Amino acid sequence: MKNTKEILNKYKNIALVGASKDLTKISSIVMKFLQDFGFKVYPVNPSMKGEKILGEKVFGNISEIDSPVEIINVFRPSNEVMEIAKEAIKIKAKVLWLQLDIKNKEAKKIVEEKNIIYVENKCTKIEFEKHFN
Repeated sequence: MKNTKEILNKYKNIALVGASKDLTKISSIVMKFLQDFGFKVYPVNPSMKGEKILGEKVFGNISEIDSPVEIINVFRPSNEVMEIAKEAIKIKAKVLWLQLDIKNKEAKKIVEEKNIIYVENKCTKIEFEKHFN
């Protein structure tokens, strides 16, 4: 299992599921932070499809993103993770990353069977700061 430092060092294209146009929300704060450090972030939010968040076009779901996605960064409740995990497998993502307090045993099982790295209950911003600042 790769550690979070290796993941964030190697993979730079992130689908951020649960993106918000409310720039005070944690998902927006993390998105801006990742952008500032050179990550390409694709916001995903079905209710905002076609709009823009922090200069990036919002996608309705992960499959619509027309570029390679390496990390799927999840800001949604644990009970929604299974669907997201299936999308991760479909697009051949490298990492399914669940933010703080988000966990899903079934999702872990299905993505790991497809050699997708599973990270749960960790914040990409906190992990990045811990390793690179």
